[in-house]
Amino acid sequence: MRVLTGKAAAAQISRLERRGVAEDPGVRKTVAKIVGDIRKRGDRALVNYARKFDALRDAALMVSPQELEAARDAVTPQFRRALEAAAKNIRQFAQWQMPPSWMRDIQPGLSVGQNVIPIDSVGCYVPGGRFPLPSSLLMTVIPAQVAGVRRIQVASPRPALETLAAAAMLGIKDFYRIGGAQAIAAFAYGTESVPRVTKIVGPGNSYVTAAKREIAFDCGIDFLAGPTEIVYVAHGGDARFIASDLVAQAEHDPETLAVFITADPILAKDVAKAALSLASKNNIALRSLKSRGFALVACDKAQAMQWANLIGGEHITVSADDLPHITNAGSIFVGAYTPQSLGDYVSGPNHTLPTGNFARLHGGLSVLDYIKVITVQECSKAALQNIAPAVIALAEAEGLQAHGESVRVRLQSC
Repeated sequence: MRVLTGKAAAAQISRLERRGVAEDPGVRKTVAKIVGDIRKRGDRALVNYARKFDALRDAALMVSPQELEAARDAVTPQFRRALEAAAKNIRQFAQWQMPPSWMRDIQPGLSVGQNVIPIDSVGCYVPGGRFPLPSSLLMTVIPAQVAGVRRIQVASPRPALETLAAAAMLGIKDFYRIGGAQAIAAFAYGTESVPRVTKIVGPGNSYVTAAKREIAFDCGIDFLAGPTEIVYVAHGGDARFIASDLVAQAEHDPETLAVFITADPILAKDVAKAALSLASKNNIALRSLKSRGFALVACDKAQAMQWANLIGGEHITVSADDLPHITNAGSIFVGAYTPQSLGDYVSGPNHTLPTGNFARLHGGLSVLDYIKVITVQECSKAALQNIAPAVIALAEAEGLQAHGESVRVRLQSC
């Protein structure tokens, strides 16, 4: 983990500000072929790719209800309790996020409002590669249930027992043991065995991300996301606390971006040393910190906050005093006793978050990603008489005569 000061730190910030979600041209070419093949040949192509990449062998594409129930019974009571605790908080947070439908009189006789309607179906992608991620199943499925999505489908390659148990606990019926670009293509276009969905959500590797980009004009997606990112801003405190968060996120992927920002050069060195020490027996975290780990020393606290917003990290930790100054982040963690792993599992806010500086435009996955807000308006005869002159004047100014006439014809009967 490198400690950078002065011009070197500023140059690194400039590079991070422009980073985007990296894409390998070779990956994109492979993904385009897979997506096109599944769109054309359906199940025949899907099964071939699932056997090649997902170790499908002789198993069915869909996990049976019996297998889901068996998984729930097989996990330990302690793990079931942990799932239930996490699910309770995730569900409560999503319920608090859910906007209401409403109608109000914007002027006498003219009512306007919104209807909040769930999307019809969603495909939740749950990674199943280096680590099983039942937590990602909770994070993608529960907001969909709160929103009222009618059909919720899950895809996960080589699903772990814990992931199947989480699906059973949530009552998921449509669970497919497929992954990668082939799962995204199946959700986007449908096959004989996998119905197409309205939207695809969830994290994934470079092939999943490239596939979401490939199908984004034909099927809704949440956002593109790359490897995990952590930004931690502090100018004092326990270096071990800070280092432990950096290592915790770094163990996700060798390409994790781990950044500590401070105005204290001594703390920067202490955190870098502690992080490398904590990661010494964690190969993935150590590789990440050595290649993409930085302790950046700012001139002052104001510059530190500016840098944090320029990076727009997936996860960011700040003090309570600095919270009002953070405008770009996937999810914010406040204070020394709020480890970022809390948000990965049980605190309630979603851990499916934007990376690659996309936090400038979008927060994390939420119940809002599973709904449509449809506007409504209703006008009485009297209200139409009052508002008609403004409508007609604007229509004539735009040269849209029929727009004005649609109002005049009604005035004749008032």
